[in-house]
Amino acid sequence: MDLAPSPPGLDLEYQTIFSTGSLVFLQELISTFDEEVDRILKLRISRKAHLDLSGDLPEFSEVTAHVRSDPTWRVRPVPPRLQKRHVDVGDLAPCDTQRLLQALRSPAQGLQIDFDDGNCPTYRNQIKGIFNVYEVVHNKFPDTPPISQAPVLMLRPRAWNMVEHNMMVRGKEVPGPLFDFGLLMFHCGKLLFDCGSGPFFYLSKMEGYLEARLWNKIFEWTEHKLGLPVGSIKATVLIENVLAAFEMEEILYELRDHSAGLNCGIWDYSASFVNKFGHREAFLLPDRSKYVNMEKRFLRSYMDLLVCTCHQRGALATGGMAALLLPPDKENASCRTVLATVTRLKLLEIDAGVDGFMVYDLDLIEPMQKLFQLHTHGVNQLHQLREDLVVTPDDLLSMPAGGVTLYGLKYNIAVGILFIEAWLTGKGHFFYRGQVEDSATAEISRSQVWQWIRHQALLEDNGSVVTRGLVTDLTREVMGELREVTHCQTVGDEQRLLNAAAMFLEVVQKRDFPEFLTTYLNLDHTFLSAQDQGGSTGSTPRAKL
Repeated sequence: MDLAPSPPGLDLEYQTIFSTGSLVFLQELISTFDEEVDRILKLRISRKAHLDLSGDLPEFSEVTAHVRSDPTWRVRPVPPRLQKRHVDVGDLAPCDTQRLLQALRSPAQGLQIDFDDGNCPTYRNQIKGIFNVYEVVHNKFPDTPPISQAPVLMLRPRAWNMVEHNMMVRGKEVPGPLFDFGLLMFHCGKLLFDCGSGPFFYLSKMEGYLEARLWNKIFEWTEHKLGLPVGSIKATVLIENVLAAFEMEEILYELRDHSAGLNCGIWDYSASFVNKFGHREAFLLPDRSKYVNMEKRFLRSYMDLLVCTCHQRGALATGGMAALLLPPDKENASCRTVLATVTRLKLLEIDAGVDGFMVYDLDLIEPMQKLFQLHTHGVNQLHQLREDLVVTPDDLLSMPAGGVTLYGLKYNIAVGILFIEAWLTGKGHFFYRGQVEDSATAEISRSQVWQWIRHQALLEDNGSVVTRGLVTDLTREVMGELREVTHCQTVGDEQRLLNAAAMFLEVVQKRDFPEFLTTYLNLDHTFLSAQDQGGSTGSTPRAKL
């Protein structure tokens, strides 16, 4: 094993989480499963190539029809602390100590401890985040409830597409999710279990049941190594990919001893259509700011199928995150407007039968909990079986009607650039026009711009063709606003924003669609150089040696 030295100022955190025991455990975990992780990633590539070459579309597989047609199996019931999942806090980057402590003192049911979408995976952030979880679980923070009484921690390691550059095992950089999962389980798993408060996880970016099978193996191996009963680990799978939507029952089946249910969200899932079918004109996704929402057929069908699948198998179904932020002045009319908007959207999910969802703004926790109290009965909606529901492949693959607007194009450009700029400063999310933006909204933003250039989409406003030249011109046009949003004050700030804009233009002009923006950035020299300098890209990178 090769491990990079501690970032400056994190010696205590580094020595705590990288103990001899934890390193031995990590080495064994990674050595055991590394080849299977590689196989899963190669299968993704193979499946994508098959879809591209054949022109086929996904369908419910005949190979696994026996799993879907067997009415007898159920997932194992979840522990008491997971039975009520009404409102979780989302995008909670654990390296942000202040926000983590505020959330621990909140009345939320759970906290999404996010090493993925809402987090920028610098070495510093991963170490600080894992150490903070360790401190929370061991009740080291003053004025916070003990872990048995605090909101449950829903730990979200990175997805399979991310690698950890700062550790090598047997000469290879290690899979990011195994690095995160292994350290969290070694230091916190047993104590969380003994307190009846875990270990509970979110699993991101899963594309099919074979990936769920791998996670199940990892869970069983880990339980055996740490002396935990089988089924101690529980995981909610985020269905963020259109291919996974056709294998939801199979995913639950593979994880039936470890399942805490499935989760649906709008933007990563929508972006996956561009990822898998974006080169096909029939899958041209219209302007998300005007034509894409959970009421559209393809998204409503996905949510309905997820709820129905989960409840018929005894699993919980949760919805996405409300990204809107309440204005500081709670008496203001604009505050009432935001609350009304969030309420309307979340009522759609409650009416569909979800057992819970997420908010970013802590001030939305109690209003959303009241929604559940008013519109549901009991701790969850598992009794809503939706037995009359029929969802077809056509339902799941039906693109909404609509075009492209100048406003939507500029908005997507702005969000994409601001996300990259945030990553270059070591942050995984940011605030823009009254809501939080993270890698999910960045993915859909850059995906749409890439697809609109590829298919030379026409603007509704004036009939202009979306071209590389137009996107470059609009990028220059929005830079003034982006300087204000990012509080550009120094030459370094300006250079970082210019770097972000250049990187965005590069990624939306690629001949082949980069599968994940986060993977692209995580392998990019500019981002890696920024890590070495603590987040500044305006000066010469510090040497590695």
